[in-house]
This record gives sequence, structure tokens and C-alpha cells, in this order.
Amino acid sequence: MLAINEKLYTGDLVQMRKPHPCGGDSWEIVRVGADIGLLCETCGRRVLLPRRKFARGVRKFLRRSPQAIKDLDGPP
Repeated sequence: MLAINEKLYTGDLVQMRKPHPCGGDSWEIVRVGADIGLLCETCGRRVLLPRRKFARGVRKFLRRSPQAIKDLDGPP
């Protein structure tokens, strides 16, 4: 389970626990706020999940956005 206060960025690619009805389980984060907007990488469907439900459903990060990588590395 992902921590609720985990820093998320648009462009991150995550794998969810339950597959989408189209069969895909990888999602791109397209909106960050109280709700998390996701775009299915397989069929292009957009969904909006409350942050708590999103945090429970994430299995792992498949790819972090360039902004996330820069922020996680810290200041030079």
C-alpha cells in the first residue's frame, strides 16, 4: 500500500492491483489533488479516484516522471 502523503506527479506510470475491464493494469497519472486522475494505457479510458482509494490500489510505480526524479534526488 502506498502512503497517503506520498508525493505524486503527473506523468507517473503506476500498476494497479485490479486490472481494468479492458485487461490493462498500467495507468498514467494525469491529475493530482484530493482526487487522482488516471489514464488507462491500454484503452485510453480516464477515471478519477479518491486519493485514499488510489493509495490502497497501487501495486508499484512502473515509471516516474522527470519532475519526480529531479525532486527525489534532492538539491545538488
